[in-house]
Amino acid sequence: MNFPGRLSWTVGLFWILALTSSADAQTALTGIPKPAAGDLCPVCGMIVSKYPNWVATVLYRDGHAHHFDGAKDMFRYLQDLPKYAPGHRKEDIKAIAVTDFYNLGKVDARHAWFVIGSDVLGPMGHEFVPLANRMDAEEFIKDHKGKRAFAFDQVTAQLVDQVDNGRF
Repeated sequence: MNFPGRLSWTVGLFWILALTSSADAQTALTGIPKPAAGDLCPVCGMIVSKYPNWVATVLYRDGHAHHFDGAKDMFRYLQDLPKYAPGHRKEDIKAIAVTDFYNLGKVDARHAWFVIGSDVLGPMGHEFVPLANRMDAEEFIKDHKGKRAFAFDQVTAQLVDQVDNGRF
């Protein structure tokens, strides 16, 4: 019985799988276009390119993209596609990206964490501040007096309304 060898093999496999899944998520993000100078947020109508530190993007399989001036409007859009994107379906979404607060790079929104109630305001006031991972979200909460952090799938329409109205 060679337990250290098996343990080493298991740890190695874990890292290979972790890096592969991370690489797959990043590959999907490489095809996300930047907003053009005149691209408007489909939710609020603001010019998205004016706020590069807050850009969120939904990319469809056909290459069509919708850009947002923050994660709050992106969530509102995703929760009511018939209103904001008639003819588009959730099944046709290829990738969803947000801009990480700390490194200003694109991160997969489905794996990001979102902090509410902080002293950091977005282009439209109170915002879901995107962070690449839970550890960064916890650090951000300490640094910026945040109230709570949420995973992508924990954000509800009611929570979006609460953030929009400054009620945390």
